[in-house]
Amino acid sequence: MRIHFIGIGGIGVSALAKYYLEKGNQISGSDLRESEITKELKEKGAKIFIGKHKISNIKYQKSKSQKAKTQNYILPDLVIYSPAIQPNNPELKEAKKRKIKTLSYPQALGELTKKYFTIACCGSHGKSTTSSMVGFILEKAGFDPTIIVGTKMKNFQNSNYKIGKSKYLVIEADEYQGSFLNYFPKIVILTSLDWDHPDYFKTEKDYFSIFKKFIKKIPKDGFLILNKDDKNILKLKSQILNLKIKILEYSLKDKEAEKVRKILKIPGEFNVSNALAAIKCAKILKIPEEISFLALSEFLGCWRRSDSKKFKISKKEIEVIDDYGHHPKEVLETSLALFEKFKGKKILLIFQPHQFQRTFYLFDEFVKVFQKIPFEEIWILDIFFVAGREKNSITKKVSSKKLAFAINRENVIYVPQKSFFKKLKKEFLNFDVLIFMGASDIYNQSLKFKEFLKSLTL
Repeated sequence: MRIHFIGIGGIGVSALAKYYLEKGNQISGSDLRESEITKELKEKGAKIFIGKHKISNIKYQKSKSQKAKTQNYILPDLVIYSPAIQPNNPELKEAKKRKIKTLSYPQALGELTKKYFTIACCGSHGKSTTSSMVGFILEKAGFDPTIIVGTKMKNFQNSNYKIGKSKYLVIEADEYQGSFLNYFPKIVILTSLDWDHPDYFKTEKDYFSIFKKFIKKIPKDGFLILNKDDKNILKLKSQILNLKIKILEYSLKDKEAEKVRKILKIPGEFNVSNALAAIKCAKILKIPEEISFLALSEFLGCWRRSDSKKFKISKKEIEVIDDYGHHPKEVLETSLALFEKFKGKKILLIFQPHQFQRTFYLFDEFVKVFQKIPFEEIWILDIFFVAGREKNSITKKVSSKKLAFAINRENVIYVPQKSFFKKLKKEFLNFDVLIFMGASDIYNQSLKFKEFLKSLTL
């Protein structure tokens, strides 16, 4: 089958593209920018188009007639597109015009979930790590699962997917735009609930209700695993008690928690909580506890979840951390975990807010969070503009400069993007640990800085 992906560079979409590629399908895809992900797909055999989306991208060149000047093309059998793709996208419009079957990424993944015993990890925070933990435990137990997540899993050669031969599928289930309502899980893990994606969920009530709808999709012989430490989850639980499904709970107060703390390589109480969720899931599948603990003791974490790299500059060691945290709760919990890990060291946090609407609606929460973080210095970069998800009225009301002013701490500084790298090169030796945090192109800044550090060690 010939499948074309629009927005193939996305971390979730690319996992699905790799799945179909490994299954022997002919894959093509387009994305606005080249990345590590698009390069990897190209190396695996996918036809990749970088730059402006255009109609010609969905056509496969077959041959050129010598008599005529026209090309002969074969169109794809299926077009799968990222949720970020707008209805007026030329490739999507052309596919619909030609009556080619089109599915959004959640719809396409949803079709897969019907074919497997699906375990879906959802929640405002922790779903990538928890799904990776569950997948690794199943792998260690010999279940040979298929795994599709929105991150790179270090225990699976830094891949965002793994194809297994069994009936088990482990997925990260995203709530944005109600994506996970397309899925058909047998087991659901709910890690946390905090209002997010205010561009789509206008109120906290709207946000919580979408999770309630997802839980209702669990079949009668299915299971729901809940984090008992989360107040919002407990409120939700009181609304679903009439459902005829088995509900299991986990808590940091569980007797297993202390053992998890001792064996886990990745920092933070939130990761202890994620591990407890994975253990509960394993118990449903009758996986012996010793296998779960063995897997967790070997679990290396995920891409951009407090990733660490060390550099020796003269006689000084510099450690650079990459983290995806972009919601106030994630920023605080990750920062406190890293502060504990690097006690006694001078830490610089470089944070890039993701999306104007999130920054505007959660402004007060961000202020409170940054007033609590005990690092030596915090730099706040310009807000990342998310194309297709911003409102002009909001972009004029909020800025990183306003955020830094509201935080009102001498060590919290607004740094304009244009002067950031120059300032960083001048001052980085004042710190032992530098944390790059955010959900978007701050990662590219981190890569650039690491290349700079590498040049100093040569």
